[in-house]
Amino acid sequence: MPTNYSFGFSESLLSSVSGIPMDALHHDPDAMIRAAESVRPIAERLGVAPPRPHLAGFCYTPVAALGAKIVFPRGSEPKVYPLIQTPQQIDHLKEPEDYLAADLIQQRLAALSRLKQLCPTAGNHIGHSVEGPVTTAMLLMGQDFLLLLYDDPKRAHALLDFSVRSALGYARAISMKLSGAIKSGVVGVPDDFSGMLPPELFPEFVVPYTNNLFEGLQATERHYHSELLHNEHLPYLKDMKIDRFDPSTDQYLTPEQVAEDSPCRFMLRIHAWEVQDMSPNELVQYYKRLASLKPDLIGFSMWRVADEPKVRALLEVARELKGE
Repeated sequence: MPTNYSFGFSESLLSSVSGIPMDALHHDPDAMIRAAESVRPIAERLGVAPPRPHLAGFCYTPVAALGAKIVFPRGSEPKVYPLIQTPQQIDHLKEPEDYLAADLIQQRLAALSRLKQLCPTAGNHIGHSVEGPVTTAMLLMGQDFLLLLYDDPKRAHALLDFSVRSALGYARAISMKLSGAIKSGVVGVPDDFSGMLPPELFPEFVVPYTNNLFEGLQATERHYHSELLHNEHLPYLKDMKIDRFDPSTDQYLTPEQVAEDSPCRFMLRIHAWEVQDMSPNELVQYYKRLASLKPDLIGFSMWRVADEPKVRALLEVARELKGE
């Protein structure tokens, strides 16, 4: 059976090859175009499509729409600050009248508009349109949310409910702005912080809210990304009706554990540090080992210029095992 794969160029690579600071890739359309073009020679040598100019990946758009403070340090990734300082503030949470009115959302929409003028084929997004319920709650309240689950479960439920409602509100608003109303189809939800909850809390605090989010997004196929799950969490993927699980950089699950215990299809990744630490031949053998576990997809990226020979070897084996 052929093994599907995905490949891309990391934004850190675009930044290093072009010499453009990471923060500029969030707000400067001219820099976005130059950065994408800088990688074109590498893409041609590897025989892959060059990256389309796009706003750098940004996870925090849903909470930015709610007014959360987000800082873009020069040359680095953005940082979000909790919006909720005390449990009592949860009682007064309200959805914004206009999910797109926040300054940062308007800035990113303006950058996208300018980018599309300069390059009509550019990526049509300003960041993640949705985050999972637990991750949203953690971004809004910080790690105090984990204590709230025990100290004040009623408010924890209220915050999770708000997290779903506001996620859907933002997703609908940005979808209408960029592409029209939400349509049924494949939906991916990242919820990295869900794994910080012990498995016994999943039936009460994770499963119902995740189901509500997927249903609100009209998902006909559910893809779930979470990097902190343990083996004991995996049975709950079935309760969330997940079709494909992405453990990404999960430090608690080996590829073999995922293959043996995931109740649904799954994808596997070859990570930046693995590419850095292994030789081309070791990477080829590792890829074949992952493929033998029959994942739905194997993903890998190019993060450093020095890794081009290794990435070429990975692409060769990926094409071979896919039957290209």
